[in-house]
Amino acid sequence: MLVVVSDTHSTDSHRLTGRTLRAVREADIVAHLGDFMRESVLDDFESEADRLLGVTGNNDDGGIRNRLPEARSFTFGGLTFAMTHTRRGGPTALSLFGRQRAAHVVLFGHSHRPTYDPSDEVVLLNPGSHAQPRGNRAAHAELERRPAGGVEGRLVTVDGEVFESFVVEGNGTVRRQ
Repeated sequence: MLVVVSDTHSTDSHRLTGRTLRAVREADIVAHLGDFMRESVLDDFESEADRLLGVTGNNDDGGIRNRLPEARSFTFGGLTFAMTHTRRGGPTALSLFGRQRAAHVVLFGHSHRPTYDPSDEVVLLNPGSHAQPRGNRAAHAELERRPAGGVEGRLVTVDGEVFESFVVEGNGTVRRQ
């Protein structure tokens, strides 16, 4: 399972609780989309996750900036994922960012708003914030590999409520469930 989190905004701990904490501990890969804030928070995430892939956010300290890139790509379920905290220019810039990296899915944070947007040739996915939702649901994303390739995904609250489900096929085709 791939678990996606973002925008922890903490100075003292990972602030993981409930279903989000369990998901991070069970995940094959945890992708954090920035705004840990302090290097000790990054260390806390690394102690909970078997494999953590992170990028820097606009509020991250120098220690985090020395350890993590601003953007990165990886594969999961036969799909290419591109990670960033944010891109000026909104969805158009995020889609361009993904296309430049031959990605099927762009993972991004910053807005604290859980979002699944399949409207372009590149799927845009923001898990929201598990720790500082700012008027949105406290949430994260969970993606499971499909036997034929691709992923089944869901946006999940810290309490475990699934409020959005979707499939990204092995060829990058998307559909809501």
